Amino acid sequence: MTHDPVLCLASASPRRRDLLASIGVAVEVRPVDIDETPRPEEPARDYVVRLAREKALAGARLTPLPTLGSDTAVVRDGEILGKPANREQAAAMLRSLSGRCHEVLTGVAVTGPAGVLAACVTTRVFMREIQEAELAAYWASGEPADKAGGYAIQGLAAVFVEHIEGSHSAVVGLPLFETADLLARQGVPLWNLA
Repeated sequence: MTHDPVLCLASASPRRRDLLASIGVAVEVRPVDIDETPRPEEPARDYVVRLAREKALAGARLTPLPTLGSDTAVVRDGEILGKPANREQAAAMLRSLSGRCHEVLTGVAVTGPAGVLAACVTTRVFMREIQEAELAAYWASGEPADKAGGYAIQGLAAVFVEHIEGSHSAVVGLPLFETADLLARQGVPLWNLA
């Protein structure tokens, strides 16, 4: 049974769509194209919240529905690690994360009757040492190519993660606890199962 959308998702991410579906939110998907270049000296937290807000506002121009925008950044020693352009970049990113802790910041913004509401969640991710052969095999899987920081915690790279402190769903791409709060404040129903 399909349900009428109650929210516009301003993202092409199947992970975000699936996370929203897991809490009973039917979405209309409307990806937006914005400039995701960090501003000079922009802190990572400000960066992900700014992009989430810009995506939500851009999506809101395409639909009357409340609109959600989100952005996730992998941050190591204050540096934002984007999506790797090639095998060498992916391997370099994962080497830099190997055997240590980094942060994943996810910003989420929702437009609606209450204006634009936003939140940011920081999760600490602890990775084990990653062997060179594993880096090569992981790249060959195709998974790291379009992932911030060059890995997907919900995929094959789960075996590299010793533990996390914070929200698992935020690392995947959408902090569900905080998102549910923002949606409720905008009047978007959860668990829309009827």
